[in-house]
Amino acid sequence: MAEVSAESHIEAPAEKVWAQLTDWSAYGQWNATHTSFPGGGPTALEVGGTFQENMKLMGFPAEVDWTVEELEPARVLAIRGKGPMAVTVATRYTLTPDGDGATTVRIDGEFTGAAVSLMAGKLKDSATAALNESLRKLAGLVT
Repeated sequence: MAEVSAESHIEAPAEKVWAQLTDWSAYGQWNATHTSFPGGGPTALEVGGTFQENMKLMGFPAEVDWTVEELEPARVLAIRGKGPMAVTVATRYTLTPDGDGATTVRIDGEFTGAAVSLMAGKLKDSATAALNESLRKLAGLVT
């Protein structure tokens, strides 16, 4: 298993950050691993909802079939997906209001499966860099 996380303080209210985070038409403007939604992005954001995403991890294309596991608007979005080579991917976005209109955004990721153990170190480095880049871009879109 490989676990990664990144956190950023964004000078915008949680609702504004959430609106950008869940604007599927603009998802690729900030998410560094996203390449496309073959089906156009999630049609309804609800627990149990599913969607497909094409991503690039460590420079390699990957298609992931996601399921929404937890949803609390403007606070938490947790998704779990099945990727190539029997790899399971989990991503959790947590938004914590900081008062005076700012938000701490944390992204936690987890990769499990036999293929992960072969490349865990490289995967952690690549995914952590992508999370940090994503948070930087997200902040730029909402501030």
